Amino acid sequence: MTINCLGQLIDLSSPKVMGILNVTPNSFYDGNRYNSENLILAQVEKMLREGATFIDLGAYSSKPNAELVSEEEEVLRLIPVVQSVLKHFPDTLLSIDTFRSHVAKIGLDSGAAIINDISAGTMDENMFGVVAHFHAPYIMMHMRGTPQTMTGLTHYEDIVKEMLYYFSDKIAKARSVGINDLIIDPGFGFAKTLDQNYEVLQKMELFQNLDYPILAGISRKSMVYKVLESSADEALNGTTVLNTIALSKGANILRVHDVKEAVESVKLFERMTASL
Repeated sequence: MTINCLGQLIDLSSPKVMGILNVTPNSFYDGNRYNSENLILAQVEKMLREGATFIDLGAYSSKPNAELVSEEEEVLRLIPVVQSVLKHFPDTLLSIDTFRSHVAKIGLDSGAAIINDISAGTMDENMFGVVAHFHAPYIMMHMRGTPQTMTGLTHYEDIVKEMLYYFSDKIAKARSVGINDLIIDPGFGFAKTLDQNYEVLQKMELFQNLDYPILAGISRKSMVYKVLESSADEALNGTTVLNTIALSKGANILRVHDVKEAVESVKLFERMTASL
């Protein structure tokens, strides 16, 4: 199971780690916001040194009820970071976390390798065309509504069945325009209650039936710290536990704030499965 990133084949049969770099002033987790070039470069260097295969750059917070950010502002936040990171670490495989096709195009033009879209093309009908033009891997996430409305859209008759239908439809549309490298993200925390998040995690192996790599984005989310009655700042241990469960359920990529701990989870999980 491979994806083609700028001509480099990445084998996802061995799970990989994607480090999160938020260049927003309002990320839900304060420990991962960077607003100066030196801090950004230091964090990228740290994540790469700790074993991140990908770095995911986001300039628009998608937390529940996040404030709207203009397309122009998103570009102004994002592109200088893309250029700076690739200038200092030219081999970095950058993922652009955006639902806007124009931002995706500029990011890919600037040297990014992957597009990570929380809306799977729903919020911008031109997204699929842009991704197909660049032959870029495309992460499509499950969400209802928008970050501003999703908390009120959590009614499902059968959440996993409905998600499988959602992804089947999106995969067919993406394939029809020539997108071949697809990655499925169940969208933990997006239009899902706490109980629904855990139901999706419990049944996550069912998404392997789609025959595409699976990304798990659980890191320091409320599904961790609400159960533990703590906070995002205190959610590293809980995140590691759930990341390990996600690996056992078929996750091919862990999207995380804390790369070192996720890489260690992958190493230990692979050592265990190799001995079976």
